[in-house]
Amino acid sequence: MPQKQFVHHPYFLHQETLTMRQYFNLFDLSQKVNYKNEILSGLTVALALIPEAVAFALIAGLSPLTGLYAAFMMGIVTSILGGRPGMISGATGAVAVVIASLAISHGVEYVFAAVVLAGVLQLLAGVLRLGKLMRLVPHPVIFGFVNGLAIIIFMSQLDQFKDNDGNWLTGGSLYLFLGLVLITMLIIWGLPKISKAIPASLVAILSIFGIVVAFGLDTKTVGDMASIQGGFPPFHLPDVPLTWEMFMIILPYSAIVAGVGLIESLLTLNIIDEITQTRGRGNKEAVAQGIANMLSGIFSGMGGCAMIGQSLINISAGARARLSGIVAASFLLIFIMFGASMIEQLPMAALTGLMIMVAIGTFEWASLKTFKRMPKSDIFVMVLVTLVTAVLHNLALAVIIGVIIAALVFAWDNAKRIRARKYIDENGVKHYEIYGPLFFGSTAVFHEKFDVQSDPEEVIIDFAESRVVDMSAIEALNKLTERYKNAGKHIHLKHLSPDCKALLKNAEEIIDVNVMEDPTYKLAVD
Repeated sequence: MPQKQFVHHPYFLHQETLTMRQYFNLFDLSQKVNYKNEILSGLTVALALIPEAVAFALIAGLSPLTGLYAAFMMGIVTSILGGRPGMISGATGAVAVVIASLAISHGVEYVFAAVVLAGVLQLLAGVLRLGKLMRLVPHPVIFGFVNGLAIIIFMSQLDQFKDNDGNWLTGGSLYLFLGLVLITMLIIWGLPKISKAIPASLVAILSIFGIVVAFGLDTKTVGDMASIQGGFPPFHLPDVPLTWEMFMIILPYSAIVAGVGLIESLLTLNIIDEITQTRGRGNKEAVAQGIANMLSGIFSGMGGCAMIGQSLINISAGARARLSGIVAASFLLIFIMFGASMIEQLPMAALTGLMIMVAIGTFEWASLKTFKRMPKSDIFVMVLVTLVTAVLHNLALAVIIGVIIAALVFAWDNAKRIRARKYIDENGVKHYEIYGPLFFGSTAVFHEKFDVQSDPEEVIIDFAESRVVDMSAIEALNKLTERYKNAGKHIHLKHLSPDCKALLKNAEEIIDVNVMEDPTYKLAVD
């Protein structure tokens, strides 16, 4: 059996009244928050956020500070208001890929406007409690999503093995960089086996920094990517014309950003739930993501969503409360405003080694053991979602495709399960006892069960073990009734559940079926 499985958790909003301190879970001593772990985890995350935020901003064709400001705003807001303590949000590659074309065609101001509108859409999704739709995402899709993200994280680190001109490192530069990466990975892997007093990721980063400084090694640093020097995120309303044309330009981008952001955030929430054996609140997280993106757009940020890599760094370092995310965002802002010159000296090898270890930890290795045990359809869905995620970097498309295929497979399997038990009673009436749901996928098989020409004049169809599900089922009953009527025979429907009767009653103007009342029969309805 797999070593671990991801579990879907229902999303709901608690109705009890909480004090402000309990609500934010920052300084409530009853929650047993480990402040040392929270602070050190936050510092580690802040260091790892910098190169990713810069890289994602450059992918989108924007200033590095645009990504850093988004990382700060997304991180601080979702840590305070979000539904999953310990989860980290910031500027992400998924969002960067979406807004890149908008930045090229219409400029950064339209990007800010699109991010604000995406935040509004996410806020509405949370208010309307659409987070519960994540229950429809099956396990193979989650496995594929996680594995695809792990591949993306790993492949993105390969760019660090190139120089500023885009050429692969060679000779001594390559060996030095690779050696520092391997030392980083070794520390992250081995230190927890000795002591967990300090997060291994932080020890690894500081150790590599010390080695580089002590021996005067010439290797790539954060400053080689871009300068991170800046001030507090400036308040700036998007300078765009308030016209319908502008709205229609940004709407498609905003809808995709909102969808990608919510899907990635809620799936990351599910993963953190499984790791920590606690329950997050999807709708609350959707609201927080929306507010964070709205503020990001008006504080010169490119927007973002939950980051599975940074979240796993945070959780693996022992963080469980909101404080770690607040500390990470606060340190990030401090680095931008006051510590840029120091942070720019951090070796990229240390951060690359850290992210490779995150990729290794993110990949669901147990899913590989299920290839001979899972249905072939589930394996196909898992592999397809992995490939779409890894190749197209389109998380929303990957999840949607996976859910659609899984739903079609489910419909096909259930379509084959409809059966009919037949017998003739002492009065010469033929009974068809139907088993399995009658819906669009099973109507053809349903019709094949009946022998209209050979049946007696009176026929009863018993739905005690079946259910009329949709309009296709209603139409199937209507056509069956017409076939018996044309043959001069009578057909009756028996033991319909209340919801089935209601469905038929609503369609009584377009169909003609006979429902046999049985007041002594009681049917338990879910």
